[in-house]
Amino acid sequence: MKTMGVFMSKTLDQNLKKQQEFMLLNSRLQLERQILMQNQMRERQMAMQIAWTREFLKYYGAFFGLASFALTAGALRNKNPRLFIPVIPLSFILAYQLDMGYGTLIYRMKAEAEGIMETEHDRLELPLGTPTFESTEKARRAQSTFFIEK
Repeated sequence: MKTMGVFMSKTLDQNLKKQQEFMLLNSRLQLERQILMQNQMRERQMAMQIAWTREFLKYYGAFFGLASFALTAGALRNKNPRLFIPVIPLSFILAYQLDMGYGTLIYRMKAEAEGIMETEHDRLELPLGTPTFESTEKARRAQSTFFIEK
């Protein structure tokens, strides 16, 4: 009778250990999927931002070309070079948009962000620190209208 109890205990222990390993593997798999999904969403958002910039550039480029032509023609016709002055700030905006849509701005921004994360990490800290389960649960309970758990 006693050997059967020891055998059952060993079997239960083995099953418990296998179940714990399965749960650990399953939670790791779930975390990896969440990380991949969040990264895919980030990539899609960045692609949309670049696409938006390129689309905006088409309209702004047409405006810039027309405005530059009109202002240059006006400056030459009236012999008044001050009419050409608005082209200067407009050209900076065009250069920025070109750099953002087709140039290396995104790579320079990435390098700058990496530098900030490595050398100025203290600037990235959240007020009151990283949210914890307890702080999130406290806020959820304060807002909850469905359950009375207070």
